Amino acid sequence: MRHRYLFIGGLHRSGTSLAARIAGSIAGIGTITDAPVPENEGVYLQGAIPHDALSGAPGRFAHDPAQHLVEGCRFDRREVRERLEADWAPWFPDTPWRVEKSPVNLLRSRLYQQLFPLSQFVIVTRHPVAVARATGKWSDLTEAELVAHWGRAHALALDDAARLHARLILRYEDLVADPGAARRALAAFCARPDAGHAPEPVRDGNLDYDLRERMALPEAAKAPMAALGYGPGGAVLPLRARAVAHPLREIGEAVARVWPPR
Repeated sequence: MRHRYLFIGGLHRSGTSLAARIAGSIAGIGTITDAPVPENEGVYLQGAIPHDALSGAPGRFAHDPAQHLVEGCRFDRREVRERLEADWAPWFPDTPWRVEKSPVNLLRSRLYQQLFPLSQFVIVTRHPVAVARATGKWSDLTEAELVAHWGRAHALALDDAARLHARLILRYEDLVADPGAARRALAAFCARPDAGHAPEPVRDGNLDYDLRERMALPEAAKAPMAALGYGPGGAVLPLRARAVAHPLREIGEAVARVWPPR
């Protein structure tokens, strides 16, 4: 295998597509483009792990134990890895790194690390109230239920992250504040040169919402919010969780110098 995977995961409307585009602007990192699926998500382009209309449903999938895939599960098999490779290959350019971005990757990192041992992971997150308001138009769930789902998803993802050799947390709020720093961090994370081109213009989608809570924050969301630096009223505070881990100290230190933005 002459390529490595950068798996990007995060709840719907968290900024995963933005993160993937930024990664794809770095030399040597290829992304899926012009695929006949929503947001060029690789989960729709493979048949190794069943994915139907209920799989990965916004506001619901983290409550389904069958969607949390880890090492040793029924998909931890060589034939699954080979089918994923075969199904994805036509959609990628010939680059050293391949970005596969799908929301459900948030809960598949441990399985993918087992199947692709040299893969690396990016967790993209956004304030839970913003996520709830941005996805509410797609769901019949209440805002409190959507925030509780955010909490469950990120509690699982943060627990899983402790087992990952190489992972990076990108908050949407930091991405839109300094997309250039995000690109430098992703380039350093993948040991790729950053050509220094002007980043794509981005706007802060959180400005579209009044992020003051209309309900008591669900208990399930409080610990992940604290770890990721999200406070009441849309507040974005210093990140408590470790933003980057990498088995090579020099790479981890290079990323930490630029991310999160100071």
